[in-house]
Amino acid sequence: METALIDIKKKVDAGLRISESDAFALLSSNDLLSIGMMADTVRRRKNGDTTYYIVNRHINYTNVCMNGCKFCAFHKKPGDNGYTLSLDVIREKAVEGKAAGATEFHVVGGLNETLPFSFYIDMLHTLRDVDPSIHIQAFTVVELAFIAEIAKLPLDETIRLLKEAGLGSVPGGGAEIFHPDVRSALCEKKISGEEWLAVSRAVHKAGLHSNATMLFGHIERKEHIVDHMSRLRSLQDETKGFLSFIPLVFHSGNTEYTGIRAPTGSELMRMLAVSRIFLDNFPHIKSFWIMLGLKMAQLSQFFGVDDIDGTVTEEKITHAAGASTPENISRAELVEMIEGGGFHAVERDTLYRHIKR
Repeated sequence: METALIDIKKKVDAGLRISESDAFALLSSNDLLSIGMMADTVRRRKNGDTTYYIVNRHINYTNVCMNGCKFCAFHKKPGDNGYTLSLDVIREKAVEGKAAGATEFHVVGGLNETLPFSFYIDMLHTLRDVDPSIHIQAFTVVELAFIAEIAKLPLDETIRLLKEAGLGSVPGGGAEIFHPDVRSALCEKKISGEEWLAVSRAVHKAGLHSNATMLFGHIERKEHIVDHMSRLRSLQDETKGFLSFIPLVFHSGNTEYTGIRAPTGSELMRMLAVSRIFLDNFPHIKSFWIMLGLKMAQLSQFFGVDDIDGTVTEEKITHAAGASTPENISRAELVEMIEGGGFHAVERDTLYRHIKR
C-alpha cells in the first residue's frame, strides 16, 4: 500500500470520517486495489453483501429545454424539432410500466417554457391514477426551481402542491459539478451549485427524500470533485435527506465536448470507491449501469457500490449522447448480474424497503 494511504486506511478501519485532503490523496493514487478494499469495508459495514435494484420505468416527458447545456445531447432548443409527450402517451407508458411490475415511475425532462404549471400537476395525477401504489420519483431540483418560476409561487409552496398531487421523491440530476468555474463552462444558464443545494434543502424540509449526482469525466479537476462531494456531505449532515449518491460518467457523443477522452475503467472504479469512502453519511452509492455498462456495473460492487439502479425501460438522455447500453434490462438479468459477482440481489422500492414477489 502507498504510504499516503496508510493513515487513511486506519481512519476507514476505525469508522472515522476522512478529510477533503484525504479524498484528494485517494483520487490522486494509483493504488486502486487498496482504495477498493477500503470502499468495500465501508460498503459491507453499511449494507453487507446486499446489492439493491429496482423495477422502474423512465418517462422523459419533454426534451425541449431553454438551458442548452454544452454537455447535453438530449435537449432541443425551443422552436427546434423537439417533443413533448401528451398526457395520454404518458398514461400509456405508465400502464406499460405497471404491467412490467414497476414500483417506480422515474420522470424527468427539459425546461420547457410552453408548459404551464397545471401540466405538471396533471401529469402527476395521471401517473397516480394508473396505480396510486407506484412511487413517483420526478423532477430534478433544476426542474423544481423552474416549475416554481412557471407557477409564480414560492419554492416551498410549489413543492407542497406537487407533493399533494403525487410527487413521492426527487431524483438527483442537474448537480453536474457545483464549482462555478466548471459550471459556468458546462451549463451557464443552469441554476448555480448553491441554488441546487438550497432547493434540495427545501425538498428535504418538505419531508421528501432525494438523490444526489455528480457528472464527471469532462473538464473537471480533482479539487472540483472533492469540493462537490464535500458540499453534499455537509448538507446531508444537516438534513439527512439524501438516499444515494450517483457518480454519473460523462458521455460526449453529440455534445459540444465530442471526442473528449472517456474515463478508463480504473478511473471509474476509483471515483466510485472514493465516493463510498468520503460520503460516510450517505446510505447508498449507486452505479447507473446505463452509463457504466453491464460489466463495469457488475465490477463496481467490489468498489463500494451497493445499488445498480433498475430495469429503467426507454432511457433517452444518456443514449442521445451515444450510450451503447440497452435502454432496458429485465429483472432476471439484473439479478444475474449482481449474483454473478458474488453478491446478494435484493429488490427494493424507491425508499429502499425490500420487495418480495
